[in-house]
Amino acid sequence: MRKRVSIKALQAFEAAARLGSFATAAEDLGLTPSAISHQVKILEEQLGLPLFHRVHRSVALTDAGRSFATEIVGAFARMETAIRNVTTSGSGTEILTVRSMPSFATQWLMPRLNRVKALHPAIDIRLQASVSPIDLTAGAVDVDIRYNPGPPPAGCMLEQFPEDIIVPMCSPALADGLVPIREPKDLSRHVLIHSEINIVGWRDWARRHRGVQLDMDRGLRFDRSFMAINAAVNGMGVCLDSLLLARQELQSGQLVVPFPTRGLRAQGHGFVTLKSTADLPKIRLFRQWLFGELDACRQWEDHYLASLGTPASGD
Repeated sequence: MRKRVSIKALQAFEAAARLGSFATAAEDLGLTPSAISHQVKILEEQLGLPLFHRVHRSVALTDAGRSFATEIVGAFARMETAIRNVTTSGSGTEILTVRSMPSFATQWLMPRLNRVKALHPAIDIRLQASVSPIDLTAGAVDVDIRYNPGPPPAGCMLEQFPEDIIVPMCSPALADGLVPIREPKDLSRHVLIHSEINIVGWRDWARRHRGVQLDMDRGLRFDRSFMAINAAVNGMGVCLDSLLLARQELQSGQLVVPFPTRGLRAQGHGFVTLKSTADLPKIRLFRQWLFGELDACRQWEDHYLASLGTPASGD
């Protein structure tokens, strides 16, 4: 049998736990501090355990209260999202919440949101950037774009992006500077920029170019590709990253691939959604647009690499 508790008491507890004060919670809910205290007391009696330590005029969550608050605050947040979504959908607009790795969100997805909006004006996209795992069954996120995602969780489906093409990139000023970069061996005289969490790194590149001596222990190190790419744009060294993420900088001339190369190939990002919601129009239309854009990007990447000329043997 379910344990029944007062919704008013839960609301008072959620506000007090979230804001850390009965007085502030009272302001948030339009009540008095004594009313908040009374409702919390009711909840404690219904649960049979204390949720707050009361010390003079301040309060602090007990261990049980802290654990309970994590669930309750999250539940209220999901209810707010549900209310917002259903009221918005009533106006003919569908909200699509997309969670993405920060570098893909910053470098690729965000600059293209106007395109999907123009194509599907009834879909409003909410973009979240995070590396933390997300439970799609909670309902707060519709699509999760992961890097090196691994097997999908139970109830989810995964569609891999086309393989990333990983190449050395630097600013034109660095490529044509006092120590120019014209072939792979020239990299030994320049600072390497490392993207620490990438599947493919400089050590992998060096294994393909055994005649090139690179100091792997030196250089700049970042845990996000967008930071490594930005460092390269600012002439701080040579980064090794995907053409997909650096397309804007390459097209604008902020970055160049300094010598012909075929690049390294790696399976990078993937599109994850619930099996039960995959055919919802907002998800299906977004997926079609996304993979159409990715196919166009692959065509551009192939053309760009071909324009560099024939790479040296083994590259």
